[in-house]
Amino acid sequence: MTMPPVKYQRGDMVMGRWPGSSLYYEVKVLAFDSKSQLYTVIYKDGTELELKEQDIKSTAGFQPRSRSRSRSPGRRRSRSRSPARTTRRSSSRTAAAVAAAAITDSAVSSRRDTRLKDVEVMLSPVVTYFWLLFLPAWVFFLVLQVNREDPSLTNFPPPLPPLEAFWDAQALGFVILWILFQALLYVTPVGKLSEGMPLRSGERLKYRTNGDAITVAAAVHQGVDLTYIHSHFLQLATASLLISILLSVYLYIRSRYAAPEQLALGGNSGNVVYDFFKGHELNPRIKNFDLKFFCEMRPGLIGWCLINFAMALAEMKQHGLDAPSNSMILVNLFQLLYVVDGLWNEEAILTTMDLMHDGFGFMLAFGDLVWVPFTYTMQAYYLVSHPNPLSLPALAAIVILKLVGFYIFRKSNSEKNAFRRNPADPRLSHLKTIPTATGKSLLVSGWWGVVRHPNYLGDLLMALAWSLPCGFSHLLPWYYMIYFIILLVHRDSRDMSDCRRKYGSAWDEYCRTVRYRIIPRVY
Repeated sequence: MTMPPVKYQRGDMVMGRWPGSSLYYEVKVLAFDSKSQLYTVIYKDGTELELKEQDIKSTAGFQPRSRSRSRSPGRRRSRSRSPARTTRRSSSRTAAAVAAAAITDSAVSSRRDTRLKDVEVMLSPVVTYFWLLFLPAWVFFLVLQVNREDPSLTNFPPPLPPLEAFWDAQALGFVILWILFQALLYVTPVGKLSEGMPLRSGERLKYRTNGDAITVAAAVHQGVDLTYIHSHFLQLATASLLISILLSVYLYIRSRYAAPEQLALGGNSGNVVYDFFKGHELNPRIKNFDLKFFCEMRPGLIGWCLINFAMALAEMKQHGLDAPSNSMILVNLFQLLYVVDGLWNEEAILTTMDLMHDGFGFMLAFGDLVWVPFTYTMQAYYLVSHPNPLSLPALAAIVILKLVGFYIFRKSNSEKNAFRRNPADPRLSHLKTIPTATGKSLLVSGWWGVVRHPNYLGDLLMALAWSLPCGFSHLLPWYYMIYFIILLVHRDSRDMSDCRRKYGSAWDEYCRTVRYRIIPRVY
């Protein structure tokens, strides 16, 4: 069966109908997706959209309205929102490179962008191999180094234990039982049934949000010796890594049989290693059991709290204490609050990039099952063997810092989540916005009018409060803070590039209105 010929070719200048209106603007064709039957086009202000063929007309013989050519849609302050508004391709490097060429209309820059894109494509498999090897190695380095009597980085590298020290069958069984127990809680028909954001196919998946963290109390009541987690931390990390690898292999194999509309844009490159790492299928499900949502919110996140509690018990046992130290209590309470808040507001994760755009592969599986529970617990693990007494003024200052950070984090995320779900909600009418050419609006009110990423600001303040109880004797317990700063600065840079391409001139106006990125008057 032969495919019908494509009507418009890459580089053609055509007239594209603006979603939600009857107005047409001159656009340049960037690409055509034979699976979705959508054309990717770019408007003069840099806005990139996907349009159906019926929304495109040839410039020949087109009778424009008097203002349709003279004004860029990015300068038209329309708040119209099309119910069937098409999605934008946010992760395509090819589209970004061609978009830059279309804006400048320069043959030289077009060739330069093409060369850069080719280099990125060639490097992608190499970079993927690096991360596949580096990420597990980094987790093992942290576990081995923090457990040393002197964890100073001047003692790098830590001695490598014999291979049999990494493996314990009982630890593997413990991890499997933990995941199965969390899966049982997940399928329990208790809690709110929430609807996810619209996917490319127009489908809205349903999710059961019933986060439950009663496991620790049940384990203690049954007399389980949770200090086993501290004494077998390395073996538990190895078992979790093995399970994340096996899960990733299963995810990639099943993705080969998934329908095209179920695949993720970012993990659909055709390179086996890259797609295995990035995730080939967007929302893999076994009937109604959503694997990605489960792993994001359950075994690793709740396991984080279980491990912290076990470290507090191990500290008491190792030092003969009747109660955990103030430093250990702060770390446990602060991170418990963070996790409980995430579970309580579980529905908010449905609007995140992970759920909406990223495929489920090794990157997320490893992050959920290994990275979160075995690196985010470094402060508690460090304090077991390296206690740090706190004075009452220091304790009070750290608590205040944590509460301020949590308030900013929760308030800003609540504003964003409510606005994403229903911008027309009367309860949000007081918020100021800047309309964009895409029909969406950019928040410039509340905490989002103070800095561009107030949720990052709150997160950083909380990360600082998590690290301060460990003192300043060693750098390693500050790993999370350092890693988080690098991560957020990178995310901000990526978001700046993506948003400028998506929103065109409206984004420039937004940046003039909200000058600071994360920290007011600093950055």
